[in-house]
Amino acid sequence: MSTLSPTAAPASPLSDRPVETTRSWKLPIGYAVFTLLAVVFFVLLGRAGTTTFRLANAGDFVALPNVPLSAAPTGYVVVVLLAIATVYAFVEVRAYRHVPLWVTSVFAIVFVVGFLTWAAAGATIPLPGLLVGALGLSVPLVFGALGGVISERVGVVNIAIEGQFLAGAFTSALIASLTGSAWVGLVGALVAGVLVSFILAAFSIKYLVDQVIVGVVINALISGLTGFLYSQVLSPNETTLNVGVRFPKFEIPLLHQIPVIGPVFFEQSVIVYLAYVAVAVVTFGLFKTRWGLRLRAVGEHPQAADTVGINVTSTRFWNVSLAGAIAGLGGAYFTLDAVGPFTKDMTAGAGYIALAAVIFGRWDPIKATLAALLFGFASNLQNTLGAIDSPVPSEFLLMLPYVVTIFAVAGLVGQSRGPAASGKPYIKS
Repeated sequence: MSTLSPTAAPASPLSDRPVETTRSWKLPIGYAVFTLLAVVFFVLLGRAGTTTFRLANAGDFVALPNVPLSAAPTGYVVVVLLAIATVYAFVEVRAYRHVPLWVTSVFAIVFVVGFLTWAAAGATIPLPGLLVGALGLSVPLVFGALGGVISERVGVVNIAIEGQFLAGAFTSALIASLTGSAWVGLVGALVAGVLVSFILAAFSIKYLVDQVIVGVVINALISGLTGFLYSQVLSPNETTLNVGVRFPKFEIPLLHQIPVIGPVFFEQSVIVYLAYVAVAVVTFGLFKTRWGLRLRAVGEHPQAADTVGINVTSTRFWNVSLAGAIAGLGGAYFTLDAVGPFTKDMTAGAGYIALAAVIFGRWDPIKATLAALLFGFASNLQNTLGAIDSPVPSEFLLMLPYVVTIFAVAGLVGQSRGPAASGKPYIKS
């Protein structure tokens, strides 16, 4: 729902903020929808009782006190704050101004606090535990989103993230079981991700097959292949081929004792720490190095890149392979950290949520990572609320991460534009 202004809107005399020449009502409408939901649940269907948020664990540097919030008063405060933000968003969009990202972030945090206070009235929510679980569910999404960003930035739509996850998970479980080393299994996951990406690159770049169709076919192929090998090879030989070798947790001295964030970020396995490094390296490389400049040039205008001497086909092929390797690490997380033994279709569609994180993050590594963390938090929320007997129906809790995905991609990101040449084969003229 966008309206084009007759002329470019002039800069506001009261602000130096950039003024848009088009306006999209998606974001304020999304605000309004969530504000209406808050009114219905937090006020009209308000609950009595107090929700206690536990902030500290034993062994933290500082023993932070618990934070009790009464459900009814908190609900009213939350509704008022959300209403103010909604009005502000409508005013800004009406004036052809962009709503700052921090406003959306604060809006989301306020709504989540209100929802948790309402849903857990009379119970205690261990905040560090909630965040630890959320990070764990987010790690494979982070790897998948980074792979998706690299692939799409170079001009290839990577629908095959799900297949790369499954291949990485299966291969890492098998190789780690045979060798007894999680490190060797991790290398196997990298190779498996690259091999799957070779198929995507060969058909979409060399043979010019539709990239979306190739990605969907690859996902179906890898799902069927790993499912067959699991039932015929791994399952009958679980004690030797599917043992479930996992990386141990490693506490970073001193940092793991910081209240709240210490147990969340600094009591993790090697794969989680690799995710931190991957986000930093990909972000720096994409925007600060010659490699990143060439990659983005090929994804935006391959003909211009070819004119200045960049080999478009080679650049796309090897960067799609790199993206597959990173996604393979996400698959390894399932078997070398989170679960252990491989099971059929254990990724459960995480690759598609990672692809949604790429879109929600507007093809930016940092924003895509934040989107992955959001989806991971939504996924873990169902576990936490289910453990405290929340009145929220279990069916809704199961669909919660997918509802968040739909709202994020279709309703809250406003207008977003991917790389201009993404999904378009390049034919050298």
